[in-house]
Amino acid sequence: MIAYDLQCINGHSFEGWFEDQNAYEKQKKNGFISCPICDSTSIARVPSTFAIKSSASLKDIYDPHEDLANINSKLVDFVEKNFDDVGSDFTKEALKMHYGVSEPRNIRGVSTKEEEKTLKEEGVQFIKIPMPTVPDTNA
Repeated sequence: MIAYDLQCINGHSFEGWFEDQNAYEKQKKNGFISCPICDSTSIARVPSTFAIKSSASLKDIYDPHEDLANINSKLVDFVEKNFDDVGSDFTKEALKMHYGVSEPRNIRGVSTKEEEKTLKEEGVQFIKIPMPTVPDTNA
């Protein structure tokens, strides 16, 4: 048995199963193959979407660690360019902005578990993002 992807003149796609290519040709010639949607007998074979395994494995083609390293690099770059580093003053600066003492801005820094608890109790929204280490390519 052989399966062909077929398409009628109206663009409807469907699949047909045949004993072999000769059986397909004979049925097509005699008008025995029709579109299940519009009954058109003007049918053509179309390229199949099945995958062909090559000698290269997926691991050789796609390395998820490479993508992860690229995402990590972009994340670090974005945060460094768009957030003021306030270091260990993160909690103090976040509370100042929360209560209107200073202008809101993007900040980054570090805090202790106790400081994070205080921020939560005060209703300050924050996100903890562990910053990956990106190797220095200039070294």
